Amino acid sequence: MLDFFAWADGVLAQVSARSPLAEALRYAVKLKPQLLAYTEDGRLEIDNNLAENALRSIAVGRKNWLFAGADCGGERAAAIYSLLETAKLNNVNPQAWLADVLDRIGKGHPINRIDELMPWNWSASPT
Repeated sequence: MLDFFAWADGVLAQVSARSPLAEALRYAVKLKPQLLAYTEDGRLEIDNNLAENALRSIAVGRKNWLFAGADCGGERAAAIYSLLETAKLNNVNPQAWLADVLDRIGKGHPINRIDELMPWNWSASPT
């Protein structure tokens, strides 16, 4: 990857500053730290498609969210959406997870054990 940046610097010195190639190379060089991090950590995604796809349902209904009532209503909606998308990312059915978690909280689940209810730790209550 470092070879690419050395090459890009060399090409930038030779091409017209206004050319599309120069613009593309300047963009890549500007993102050098992020690109290097991507190549060094296999957990990182090269794009944000997962996040964009998660937000698509919100964007489709965005006119409905104009009526959240207040900023705090919008903040609560954002928190719930974050939790539901986190459940999906952890291969947990969001509806089953939320129903079970709300039931457990309603039945007095201890606050000091709230981490057990997070989607990455959750297992369904035996019925």
